[in-house]
Amino acid sequence: MNVNRFQVTGMTCGHCEMSIREEVDEIPGIAEIAISAQTGELVVSGRGEIDDAQVLAAVAEAGYTAVRA
Repeated sequence: MNVNRFQVTGMTCGHCEMSIREEVDEIPGIAEIAISAQTGELVVSGRGEIDDAQVLAAVAEAGYTAVRA
């Protein structure tokens, strides 16, 4: 299982987490999503390669910015 970590800017609450989770969950191949507004960390895992660009675009679609950690 591949695991990628991202640092997300702008999250402050559970609603923020949910918005990002919904967008990232639409990416094919993503098996698990862990996200914390408290730490700003987003961890995604999948069976194949995870496309960072797709994850970053999904975070942006939710209204936030992220960088690979």
